[in-house]
Order: sequence, then C-alpha cells, then structure tokens
Amino acid sequence: MKAINIFIKPFVILVENWELTKQLTLRSISEKYKGSLLGSIWSIITPLLMLSVYTFFFSVVFKARWGGEGVSDSKAEFAIILFCGLMIFNFFAECINKAPFLVIGNTNYVKKIVFPLEILAWVNVLSAFFNFVIGFIVWFLFYLLVFGVPHMTFLMFPIVMLPLFLLLIGLSWLLSSISVYIRDVSQLIPPLTSVLLFMSPIFYALKAIPESYRFIFMANPITPVVEEARNVLIYGKNLDLSTWGLSMGFSLFVFAVGFSCFNKIKNGFADVL
Repeated sequence: MKAINIFIKPFVILVENWELTKQLTLRSISEKYKGSLLGSIWSIITPLLMLSVYTFFFSVVFKARWGGEGVSDSKAEFAIILFCGLMIFNFFAECINKAPFLVIGNTNYVKKIVFPLEILAWVNVLSAFFNFVIGFIVWFLFYLLVFGVPHMTFLMFPIVMLPLFLLLIGLSWLLSSISVYIRDVSQLIPPLTSVLLFMSPIFYALKAIPESYRFIFMANPITPVVEEARNVLIYGKNLDLSTWGLSMGFSLFVFAVGFSCFNKIKNGFADVL
C-alpha cells in the first residue's frame, strides 16, 4: 500500500494545486521572454534556427548521411530525422539544467509553511514541455511539406513520451532536493548534459555504433525514447513494447525515488536556505 501511495500522492498533490501549478507554469513561460522585442515568437524562431544550422553543418559541411534503411540522401529528410531527436533532447536538457535551482532559487516559497513545494517539479517540466510542443509543431509542419500525411503510428507518440515525462519529474525532485545540501550538483549537470547529448542517437543512427558498444548507448535513458519516437513518427513502425516497458519501468523507479527523497529531506530546506 505504501509503494502504491508513492505513485498516487504526487498526482493528488498536482490535482489539489492545479490552479497554482498552472499560474506558476504560465509565469515561468512568460518570464523566459520577458523584456525581449519579439516575446514568445522566439519559441518559434529558436527551433527553426536550430533546424537550419544543424542541418547545414551536418549534411552540407560534414556531409553526414544517416545511412538507415529506407532513408534517402535528401537534406530535408536528414533534417527531419535529426530534429526529431534534437527536440526530445532539448526538452530533457532544459528540465535537467533548471532542476538544481528549483528550491534554492525559490527561497520565498520555502519559507511559506503552506506552500506545496512538490509542485515546483511539475512547473519545471510543464514549462519546458510548452517549448517542446512549439518545436514539435514546427517539426510537424516541416514533415507535412516533405512527406505529406503522417503514418497512423503517429498517434502513438504521446505514449512514447510518457516515460520521459515521468523520468523528468522524478529527476526534478531528486536534483532540486539534493542541490539544497550539495551545491556542486548545479555545476555537474551542464557537462553531464553535454555528454548525454553525444551519447544519444541524435546526430547519428544507433546502428552506426559498433554492436559491442551499443549497450552503453542503450543505457542512456534518452536513447529508447528517441529511437521509438523516430519509429512511430517517421518510419511508420509500431511501438516496441519491450523497449518501452523497460524505459517505463526505469522512469517509474526514478519517479518514486525522486518523490520519496524530496519528501524526506524537504523539512530541512528552510534551515539550510
């Protein structure tokens, strides 16, 4: 019963504090573009710029080819495959890089006895998810121009993203709570994120990795999400339930550990901050 409660309680807290969570999420999104001339239009310009730059350098300058089965040498197709992985990784990176500062950057909330600190993780992921959705819309419109109507497997994409969403919530709790006591966490995350970028099949196909080393890349929690996303969005393949199941199991474990750790040590936040 206690184990089940660990999974249910976070969602109960979210539902009970949904209006507050929504307000903080909207404020987080608006603050990102506050003071800029173009405002939220940057959320559209940024993925377009990234798509153009990465496609140019990898397909034109470095003359990279994806090399997968059924993949042509078209630069447009290369861009679609590349950006599909990149937008997922950017969602991951944005959440992880902000996670260590969720508590230490909101000391005014910590001092409030009645404030539900647990929702800060939800706010972190939901605000990053907004940018992900904008990037996905840009990618989808580009896909329509190149390929036309997507495969029916396209509808499985939310299921593919579910393990990553839960993983990021759990990591947000875990990193934000630990960083209150160990400030070095915020220094460790940026280089670690860079390492994970190149250990994910973002700029290359997983099949390009020698089989003897492939298990290392599969241990990266981003890899199965990126691979399955490309399968259902681009290649028209069904979801690999075994891969998805392992990814989901790991995400639920991190979700539970993150929430438990946050709850056990949150009472000491005010003393440290």
